[in-house]
Amino acid sequence: MARIVFFPEGAYGPTNNCVGIGDVLRRRGHEVVFIVEESFAGTLESKGFAERLMRLTSAPEVEEAPGQFWKDFIRETAPIFRRPTIEQLEGFIRPTWQALCNGAKYVEPRLREILAELEPDVIVEDNVVGFPALVSSGRPWVRVVSCNPCELKDPQVPPVFSGYSTSDRSDWEGFRAEYERTHRALWQDFDAFVRESGAPGLPELEFIHESPALNMYLYPQEADYARAQPLRPQWHRLESCVRATDDEWPELAYFHGDGALVYLSLGSLGSADVDLMRRLVATLAESRHRFVVSLGPQHSEYELADNMRGAEFLPQTTILRHVDLVITHGGNNTVTECFHFGKPMIVLPLFWDQYDNAQRIHELGFGVRLPTYTHEPEELRGAIERLIGDAGVRGRLAAISERLRAAPGTIKAAELIEQLGSSRS
Repeated sequence: MARIVFFPEGAYGPTNNCVGIGDVLRRRGHEVVFIVEESFAGTLESKGFAERLMRLTSAPEVEEAPGQFWKDFIRETAPIFRRPTIEQLEGFIRPTWQALCNGAKYVEPRLREILAELEPDVIVEDNVVGFPALVSSGRPWVRVVSCNPCELKDPQVPPVFSGYSTSDRSDWEGFRAEYERTHRALWQDFDAFVRESGAPGLPELEFIHESPALNMYLYPQEADYARAQPLRPQWHRLESCVRATDDEWPELAYFHGDGALVYLSLGSLGSADVDLMRRLVATLAESRHRFVVSLGPQHSEYELADNMRGAEFLPQTTILRHVDLVITHGGNNTVTECFHFGKPMIVLPLFWDQYDNAQRIHELGFGVRLPTYTHEPEELRGAIERLIGDAGVRGRLAAISERLRAAPGTIKAAELIEQLGSSRS
């Protein structure tokens, strides 16, 4: 039996991705421990995992909700989501990287304490910034990328965070130049910290290392990007990574009537935009279809229409099995879960790699990308009707779903991690 330590970013997407893999390893007899922010205390324990707690900033004066740091940060920067992606680089992307780098610096001593206590056989991290304590621990470590694979840069792949098309490269270099202008100094500072903390220097303009042993990314083959330069052999594509720990949702039994069943989820951060959620509810109230709505942390601030049911938290992977269509912010976990269950998507991106996912889904014909804040109600309702009536896209997605479910990424990831752990012993 190996002791395997997971260290996901303090958000539900990466955490849920790691839960799916950790659940398989636990059922195979391994000891699985999660390093999580204090605001997540008990969340992983409730799923049967051991926890070690840490903080990415100094403690607040009042108790936090899980992931509260990022909810507050997103709320404060939300007006920037209405700008073009190239303008978000300075107003949102760089401050986000700055916050992540600050968190990595703050938590470094605590991480070293935890790893010294646990003496893990393998460390698995799903983060976008590096942590020198992991890299310099002397333990085998695994990098998981649960973001759009534009993060793995290549001359033939659109610049990450741009949401640009693969077929029109006219703006690619301008975006990359603006990214360098806005991020060079921050990268230099963080690279110096990484080196001073005993880890190797970072790759050019990257905030995290590749693992020399094992790297995994999450995206189905049918949606992945063609590359000019193949990824190194240490990289493995998981295709999908769907957890089997979600409960049933009894409210599904109360949905009756004609029309399709549609799931609306903008993630825990996107759903905190109350004005946006109210606008979507008003638009969908005029639809003939039925809606399951993930209400999010501001659920008390708005009401659902008669053709809707929802809750603050929903067992997403359970619900996706039953719906006909998904309206999503384009978070990578939700997108890959939609592929896993064969569901077409309407994507309303807000930030980070959600624009990249939205564009990829749109250009490959697996769904529709709409401007989140400026689409007309008729556009959204019309997109729903088109996708529900499109037998071709449903057939393509059904075939992908059948293939993905026959070879779960959670099992592939667990086997690769086991092999790494056994090679050490």
